[in-house]
Amino acid sequence: MLKKWFLFLILALAMSLALVACGGGGEEPTAEPEASVPDEAADDVVTEDEAAEDTESAGEAVELQLMGWASSDAENTRLQAVVDTFNETHDNINVTLNLVPDYDTKLQTSLAGGSPPDVFYVDSFKLPDLVAANAIEPAEGHLENADDFYSSLQDAFTIDGTFYCPPKDFSTLGLQYNQDMFDAAGLDYPTADWTWDDLRAAAEQLTDADAGVYGMVINPDFARWIAFLYQAGGSVTNEDFSAMTINSPEAQAALEFYIGMVDDGLANQPSELDSGWNGEAFGKGRAAMSMEGNWIVPFLADQFPDLNYGVTQLPAGPGGEATMAFTVCYAVPAGIDAAQQEAAFELVNYLTGPEGMKEWTDLGLAMPTRESLREGWLAQYPDLQPFLDGADNAYPWQFRPGFQDVLDTINDGLQQAFAGTALPEDVLENAQEVGEEVLSR
Repeated sequence: MLKKWFLFLILALAMSLALVACGGGGEEPTAEPEASVPDEAADDVVTEDEAAEDTESAGEAVELQLMGWASSDAENTRLQAVVDTFNETHDNINVTLNLVPDYDTKLQTSLAGGSPPDVFYVDSFKLPDLVAANAIEPAEGHLENADDFYSSLQDAFTIDGTFYCPPKDFSTLGLQYNQDMFDAAGLDYPTADWTWDDLRAAAEQLTDADAGVYGMVINPDFARWIAFLYQAGGSVTNEDFSAMTINSPEAQAALEFYIGMVDDGLANQPSELDSGWNGEAFGKGRAAMSMEGNWIVPFLADQFPDLNYGVTQLPAGPGGEATMAFTVCYAVPAGIDAAQQEAAFELVNYLTGPEGMKEWTDLGLAMPTRESLREGWLAQYPDLQPFLDGADNAYPWQFRPGFQDVLDTINDGLQQAFAGTALPEDVLENAQEVGEEVLSR
């Protein structure tokens, strides 16, 4: 039975889930291009009535609903297989996988209505709002071998010292480069030792304005520029999120470098290259380099199988190496009864444990979050090591409740800067002002 805090939750969610709208709802500015629900996946979505019928027919087994967003056919099929394995090996629990469209809206409605799924996806960016609404049961004390998770990924799901939910998988940003273009220009391939100077120098030699080919494709997206901010030694806020720090000399240097690549004609955004996102522009050969996560690999294999390219870690800036970690966890709702909660955490432990996680990540579309699975995964996918190595210097894509306003302000500013109608200092001053307002609430 759910407790009275759901009355509070209805009000709290209305205020705090401004983010609710990469995965589900389509407003996430983070990782890969938005995935629509494939027809096959839509056919497999379990309705609430069907779930209820399953509950009635399952006897005394504890019935659990695992809710997430639909992705590619391969991912949907693999996750269902992992759930099937769990059901086959746990007579006391029966799990129904429910992959839904408009995920964030559906989750908000179910939480506010007092009937949440027993286990559900939470993007690291959205975690602070759900924690502020007391919607998630802390995972501490319920997890097996939690120290095996990469520390940067534990941090992504830790708020004020409390670990709320274990990461199911993760992605990091890396640098992709067209080997044929580098060969034609007589350039050595990028390495993990590259700096911003190396990146810019290569972009200059690889740009062919007459042919409409640029050294690099970048977009006006905070989720990409922020890696340069950290590489410059800058930050968005201080460590305890009590003050904004984005209007700094380090941020100014990072923004001037990023926008300067566009202003100087060495980089361009996908929309100017007849493409919907960076990966497409890179695949078409309109740019010699791109900065995307490991989700670009299956896309290129499917859409541009003949492309000859390599991957390395992002170049270091004046402040050192840095990349971003985009990750999702399996969360258990607060307030459900003890038996249901115990079964839910048993499922979470399986999904994020060595066996379940290996089965899931062996598909190669996402990386394991347990360090103990590293070598086995790399043996299967050695070319993806730069992405996995990024975990050592990755920053979580996460801030504090209400930060969607800051993100929107920076993205608007980046778009204006790319168009030449705003200066870097204007972008940072506006972001600082909006951020201070958010943190004062």
